[in-house]
Amino acid sequence: MEAIENALSAVSDFLWGPPLILLLVGGGLFFVIYSRALPYLLFPIAFRLLTGRYDQHDAPGDINYFQALSTALSGTLGLGNIAGVAVAISMGGPGAVFWMWVTALVGVATKFFTCTAGLMYRGYDSHGKLQGGTMYTIREGLGRKWMPLAVFFALAGLIGTLPIFQINQLTEAVRDAILIPREVISEDAAGTFNLLFGIGVAAVVALVIFGGIKRIGRVAGYLVPSMVVLYLACAFVILAVNYAAIPEYLRLIFADAFRGDYTQAAIGGLLGVMIVGIRQGAFSNEAGVGTEVLAMTATRSREPVRVGTVAMVGPVVDTLIVCTCTALVILTTGAWELMDDGVAGAALTATAFSEALGPIGPWIVTLLVVVFSMSTMFTFWYYGAKCLGFLIGAEYQHWYKYFYTALVIGGAVATVEAVIYLITTGYGLMAIPTMIATLILAPKVMQAARYYLVRLKAAERGD
Repeated sequence: MEAIENALSAVSDFLWGPPLILLLVGGGLFFVIYSRALPYLLFPIAFRLLTGRYDQHDAPGDINYFQALSTALSGTLGLGNIAGVAVAISMGGPGAVFWMWVTALVGVATKFFTCTAGLMYRGYDSHGKLQGGTMYTIREGLGRKWMPLAVFFALAGLIGTLPIFQINQLTEAVRDAILIPREVISEDAAGTFNLLFGIGVAAVVALVIFGGIKRIGRVAGYLVPSMVVLYLACAFVILAVNYAAIPEYLRLIFADAFRGDYTQAAIGGLLGVMIVGIRQGAFSNEAGVGTEVLAMTATRSREPVRVGTVAMVGPVVDTLIVCTCTALVILTTGAWELMDDGVAGAALTATAFSEALGPIGPWIVTLLVVVFSMSTMFTFWYYGAKCLGFLIGAEYQHWYKYFYTALVIGGAVATVEAVIYLITTGYGLMAIPTMIATLILAPKVMQAARYYLVRLKAAERGD
């Protein structure tokens, strides 16, 4: 297992080096400059779309704008924000949070471009059903000569959308934050608990994913908003108690971002903290990775720009708001100082909540981890199934449900290090074709955006 962890670590660190950072952050900056910051001006339209006023019930697709964003957020919110931030601080120090913010700020423009292009270039699967995703964007938007790149994305998507990180962190949170401290189970029995818990969670996941994307959209539409409100309410209470320490730690985040004094990454200093922050930022908001395209292109809509406009709300919610609250809770409570003792991931966040809220803290974090990780596992099945259907045919993709359910059990007994490096490797591989295709198609996205704004202004004038 140690050899596997070392191999996966080496691959992940290689992928998330300067070239990929340049592709994600540099590509995002290109979208900002090329569009003259247009996506940031469209936020009022995004919020109007989410109210349901402009839902197109007769349009091709499966779910409405709000359900699509909830589905996308169910894949990004949660462990990327609860465990992912803790991992970033554990590995890269407080400065990693700054680079997570950078990915979110440019990620707004990136999501606008990737998801607008995704709906512009939806394609039909082997069953004749309209589908979306980076692989279809490449095939329909760039042509058949780019098919190897589309296949590359679909293969990488099968790795990046595995449920093993979610179930791994869920198991850790329940075991280490609740059961072992209360001597419900002993550390010697942890292995048996992991297996039995994984089987139980797999049964629940199977119950939902066998209902398809419409059931996932309904479940996510109920669970995600309510859990975000609960999480933010708890975080605000903690930050209100520790408000005096907030300016100090905000200064530390900015200062450490360019020093990397606390980083424990394989590459030290500034580069190390940048790699950790941008990698975990991508894991948090998934801008440019391509998972957002898989979710948002299931929207019932004939307006690609509307889908891109709704999608860009994601990085603001999951990284700039939720991740920032998590980071400040971990820092202001002093829980981050325990990372030298091996406390990381969801357990570190649970410790922070325990420090501030007492015995109820770990229960709140565990509840949130349960809901967020489950909703993410529901969504990731849909992503993986679409990738497999593209590769071998939609008539065979239903078998992925059984494989996916078995992986939930496998992830429960795997080590957290192996899981993190495997998933970040998958994300890195997915980002390459997603960003390349979107950069090439950027002029067509801008053309569609300008045409949409002309029609929108004409409609507002009553023309």
